[in-house]
Amino acid sequence: MKEFLEAGRIVNTHGIRGEVKIQPWADTPDFLKGFAHLYIDGAAVRLLECRVHKDHLIARLEGLENVNDAMRMKNKTVFIRRSDADLAPGTFFIQDIIGLPVRLEDGSELGRLQEVLNLPTQDVYVVQGAREYLIPDVPAFIVEKNPDKGYILVRLMEGL
Repeated sequence: MKEFLEAGRIVNTHGIRGEVKIQPWADTPDFLKGFAHLYIDGAAVRLLECRVHKDHLIARLEGLENVNDAMRMKNKTVFIRRSDADLAPGTFFIQDIIGLPVRLEDGSELGRLQEVLNLPTQDVYVVQGAREYLIPDVPAFIVEKNPDKGYILVRLMEGL
């Protein structure tokens, strides 16, 4: 498992004091508020203050004093250190399941998880095997997600 995980992208500046607007790649922008440091271009950057605005995080980062400093950060990917994340039991990062084998309840392998589409109603798993399968992340289809043991167990309906 990777030590550093992609957590968002700096999409713009905010104001003239050097704040940046981060589009988080998490369930909620609040997730990033719990970190003391973010990592940009391989370097730790202290998160001095932040607040949620709509579905973005407005952040003041160490070393960014004005809008020109902040502009240099635009379009950069923000990373977090895995060990700094405090995940609830039974939760995991999507990056930890990408590439896992996807098995049917009878033990046969359907394919490998290629992507997770984050749609408004629920996530959809894109599984590539003999063909491409789109499987909604709901209990009727996803029986078990086990990144520790390295597999995803699914139940398919006829015609899916």
